[in-house]
Amino acid sequence: MTPAVGKDTMDPNPSTTATTTTITVAYAGGDERRGPLTMGQANMIRCILRDDPTHINIHDVWPVPEGTTSAAVTDALRALAVRHEGLRTTFPHPPGAAPVDQVVAAEGTFTVTVLDHAEPPGDPAGYAESVARAARAGRFALEREFPLRITLLTAAGAPVHVALAFSHAVADGSAMAILREEFAELLAGKELPGLTSLPPIDLAAVEASPAGLRKSEASLRYWERIIRTGPQEMFAEPRGRRPGTDEEARQLTLRSRRGGRALAAAARRTGHPEATVLMAAWCALVAHRAGQDSCVTAVPSANRFHPRVARSVTTTSQDALLHLDVRVPAFDALVARTWGAVLNAYRHSQFDSVRLWEMIDRVTAERGSHFGRDVVFNDVSALPAPLLGTDAQDRDDAEQELAWGPPQTLPTRLLAFTYRTAPQLHISLWAAPSLFTPEEAEGFLSGLVLLLEAAAAGDVSMEALAEVTGVRPAERGPDWLRVDGCWVSPAAVRETLGRAVGGLPVRVVEEPGPDGSADGPERAAGTDPRLTAYIARGETSLTPAEAHRALTALIPAAGSGVLAPHRYVLVENPPTEPDRSDAWRRPEIIEEGTGRSRQV
Repeated sequence: MTPAVGKDTMDPNPSTTATTTTITVAYAGGDERRGPLTMGQANMIRCILRDDPTHINIHDVWPVPEGTTSAAVTDALRALAVRHEGLRTTFPHPPGAAPVDQVVAAEGTFTVTVLDHAEPPGDPAGYAESVARAARAGRFALEREFPLRITLLTAAGAPVHVALAFSHAVADGSAMAILREEFAELLAGKELPGLTSLPPIDLAAVEASPAGLRKSEASLRYWERIIRTGPQEMFAEPRGRRPGTDEEARQLTLRSRRGGRALAAAARRTGHPEATVLMAAWCALVAHRAGQDSCVTAVPSANRFHPRVARSVTTTSQDALLHLDVRVPAFDALVARTWGAVLNAYRHSQFDSVRLWEMIDRVTAERGSHFGRDVVFNDVSALPAPLLGTDAQDRDDAEQELAWGPPQTLPTRLLAFTYRTAPQLHISLWAAPSLFTPEEAEGFLSGLVLLLEAAAAGDVSMEALAEVTGVRPAERGPDWLRVDGCWVSPAAVRETLGRAVGGLPVRVVEEPGPDGSADGPERAAGTDPRLTAYIARGETSLTPAEAHRALTALIPAAGSGVLAPHRYVLVENPPTEPDRSDAWRRPEIIEEGTGRSRQV
């Protein structure tokens, strides 16, 4: 097939000038098909329609062997498009609505932008990375656009790299790795084996089967248990912000041969996989720094544990939600607990994302909270392809180094990507600056290595984490309480509730929990104190349910530490001594109740 060609010139980099050629590549093969979305596609499309494209689109850079022609590159790309239905898929939908179906084309075209340099840039791989990253800007037109933006970088006409941006609706990290591998094999003249994994439409049918629906229902129940009982903020502290309040955080990258050796040794000593030991160390340090009894962390899952999806070129990415209780005497016990907890989280990471968020909205309204995707830990070290701008050829001789990179808007409080575990531990961290000073962020990653080194030498007391790692727990004032498994500031609740009810006088009072005790450092599980809000409603017609609804509407944008009271008590006028809690118990009660439709 003869490609159509057009020319112009551009300057993609201030230090180098390139001639730009646009090639239109036609493909034909396979069947035209239409079917429902997979759960992974629906999850990603929800994000695509909502989030900044530079955050949700993904990219990769594929090296081209010396001596390869441009025609060979386009032929390989065409072969991949014909081979994988996901690359020929669009998602038709009317304006203002989300897609519910996918359409696979039997034939069509895609474009390749060729940037030809008379001389290669000084850092060809870095330049290709910048081109691929830049291509992530701009939302993919799901209903009509080919889901890959392809740029072929050449030097004096000779191909050097292919820089690609992908729609996350058709590919995830594993899919990019599969395509990169097959692209290299095609250029080497190898014949690709037959497909053994399901294309997206067939995967959707499996998910819609009775067994698939039962699995999704079990996942929703699992998530609901955590969201009803677990901490709503991992980093609930005076200087924190609400989850969902975006911050710009700089990338901090650790490269440590010390860490790699320690992780391997700790895995040998404990008899658990390296991934489990690393997850246990991460959760232990996060919970320690946050001052929490448990760690709730999102663990993005590719859901590729079954042969039918292992090599499917689609997006199967959905969060696994890990809720790990860290109340154990020592680290080895936590590692043993982590193994089962991680398997349980992954087992419940396939779900209808629309129903999931409906459930989260319902539960957080009932609980009077705001669940945040506060902590994310993404271990992609098992993938053969570099991701998110990380080159597999990164220097691996660093005994230990920390390097700061560019900033990125962070919709979470703490995000980590583990790119490699051997021969060095290679982790990038984005930590919210409202919670972590640069020194504290560096100390957190250094502390992770120190914990692994201590665990390699022997079991580590959980009470000794500050001493071992140098990481100090969050500081909260004496007025902060643990309520419903969350750290809560009654003062922040009072201020937010006061605004919610239009400035009416409010007093938030701590009351005994089920054991009759409202204070004391050693509370048994389920014996947290409860909060009662007294409101002087005056001549208004305010009800407890209305007060609760007004408060929950403000919580997502409120300061850290805000959780709805368990009980609202309405009186006519404030007492003469409004700063005394016992004084609010004396006036005649007009009405009392809870806005929660289900008690936690």
